[in-house]
Amino acid sequence: MIRAVVFDLDGTLVDSATDLALAVNHALRGLGLPERPASEIATFVGEGAARLVERAVAPRLDLLEPGLALWWEHYRAHLLDHTRLYPGVAGLLRDARVPLAVHTNKPGSLARQILQGLGVQDRFAEVLGGDEAPRKPDPSGTRELLQRLGVAPQQALYVGDSLVDLELARAVPMPLVTVTWGLVPEERLRAAGADNLVRTVEGLRPWVGAGSGTPL
Repeated sequence: MIRAVVFDLDGTLVDSATDLALAVNHALRGLGLPERPASEIATFVGEGAARLVERAVAPRLDLLEPGLALWWEHYRAHLLDHTRLYPGVAGLLRDARVPLAVHTNKPGSLARQILQGLGVQDRFAEVLGGDEAPRKPDPSGTRELLQRLGVAPQQALYVGDSLVDLELARAVPMPLVTVTWGLVPEERLRAAGADNLVRTVEGLRPWVGAGSGTPL
């Protein structure tokens, strides 16, 4: 029986790809480097801000520190310009009948600002960012979060969209549902061994106690 659900943020609950790409290209312009296509930047997302910018400035890793400062400058001011909940997510969170949490590699303050700005912060008992615990796929942050919720890993579920989330769930270990609308193509998820794939937000409803069906 599922007693709590932990969500990833970017690519799972929110479509933030445009705002992330705009911040990266702001940083690249400031460094005098060529901009990158949004589709390429999307493949850099998932392991925190520093890794995002590191991949964007490569091979000029000497520019990582000023690039990260430029990224922060832009993203803090514009993180809700284009970022939206995926269609159906607001209703899913509203109707959930188990405690919900977020564990993301995005800095915690930014994650909470996004959730607050999109009107769903109050649906989460806990929000843990990548600067508040070892970044995923290190399992220690998720284990700590589950302890706060008073739920054993085998009684919880992680919902994510990436290979990092798959590695995390295996490391905790805990059950995983992988959504296919995020940043990683379904064929890559399947090749990595993801088996509980959900293709629509409605398909998540049984997992949060908001729909018919018997998950797991």
